[in-house]
Amino acid sequence: MHRPDDDDQQPPAVPGWIIGTFWVLLLLSLALLFNNWLEKARNPNQDVSSYQESGNVRVVTLKRNRYGHYHVTGTINGHTVEFLLDTGATNISVPAVVADRIGLQRMHEISFYTANGLARGYATRISEAGIGDIVLTDLQASINPNVDDEVILLGMTFLKRIEFTQRGDTLILRQYH
Repeated sequence: MHRPDDDDQQPPAVPGWIIGTFWVLLLLSLALLFNNWLEKARNPNQDVSSYQESGNVRVVTLKRNRYGHYHVTGTINGHTVEFLLDTGATNISVPAVVADRIGLQRMHEISFYTANGLARGYATRISEAGIGDIVLTDLQASINPNVDDEVILLGMTFLKRIEFTQRGDTLILRQYH
């Protein structure tokens, strides 16, 4: 039988702060997922796999990002860094903020030509730079204080000491011993 008192009972209201907290946490989660997706799209080579071919040849395979560039996570003197492979760069160009963080020594002042014209920076030496199992030692580099980015241009002082072949969206690096 229906009683009039049953219609007056409603479930308790959810406090506004719980609803607000839910939406904030949802938006933060979505922002983190989207940021991670963007980072993977910019640098699809964050986890580099290497292998050895016969004859003690070290091989690293890189994927091109959606902008057509090869970004890769590597190391300089044991510190994790991000490289952009650049066959148009003469040497390794390290932004000053990264050079300071990883402890590169500023030697004499130098001038170099960039896509934006003449720039001034400092010569430096890198004891060891690597991508996966490919590791090179005693490399000439420059410290560029004119860059706001933290991406290191990995130029020909590194690339001329290895073999690299591009096939489609893949770049294969080989180091011969």
